[in-house]
Amino acid sequence: MEPIIGQVHSIETFGTVDGPGIRYIVFLKGCPFRCLYCHNPDTWRNAGATAMSVNEIVEDFLRYKKFYDNGGVTISGGEPLMQSRFVEELLESFRALKVHTVIDTAGSVPITESKKCLELASLVLLDIKAPNEEMYRRITSQSMKDTLDTLDYCEKIGKSVWIRHVVVPGLTDSDESINGICDIVAGRKCVERVELLPFHKLGEFKWRELGLDYKLYDTPAPTNLRMAELRAIIDKRCKRL
Repeated sequence: MEPIIGQVHSIETFGTVDGPGIRYIVFLKGCPFRCLYCHNPDTWRNAGATAMSVNEIVEDFLRYKKFYDNGGVTISGGEPLMQSRFVEELLESFRALKVHTVIDTAGSVPITESKKCLELASLVLLDIKAPNEEMYRRITSQSMKDTLDTLDYCEKIGKSVWIRHVVVPGLTDSDESINGICDIVAGRKCVERVELLPFHKLGEFKWRELGLDYKLYDTPAPTNLRMAELRAIIDKRCKRL
């Protein structure tokens, strides 16, 4: 049987924010979402991808393995679950090596395609873009159903989840919006952490290079004060997170 080939955007060998410890991060190509604030729009399509096998990635990881004793591997994107069969094999290989694995996902594919990957990962970082369907479609152009199904399945199997949510002034920075995120995660035992991430425009230049219309050009980053106020809502309503 021929090996499954993954379409890789890039690899980062010293990641510190996408899971616990120091991470070896594999960024895969492909994403069904078209998020207004996406900082990697060059991952949406497979153009420019590097074709790599599971063995090639594992061998590259092993060159740096001593640095990841308290960390591990994070598979990100794009939306990594769009390449679910490749991700399954990658996770199985790292599990055999007893390496901690993370899937960094927006849960943007049907659960029928992603459930095996969710089962194999040590931890799931789930990016919830908005608290309701209307805002979800406005931000991503897609429904939030698959994201919620992903969270439901993680709860069902007892998979550890860290929720991530980007705070965008004028879109997701209201008290109501953050309370909506709290409503989604409330009572779910699988959720270990809720992270609020401030909107930034570090990827704006990529939109220009790709000839894409960046609609948030005039949107500022949220202030530290506003981030603290929203964090206080999370802390009050989700005390254990």
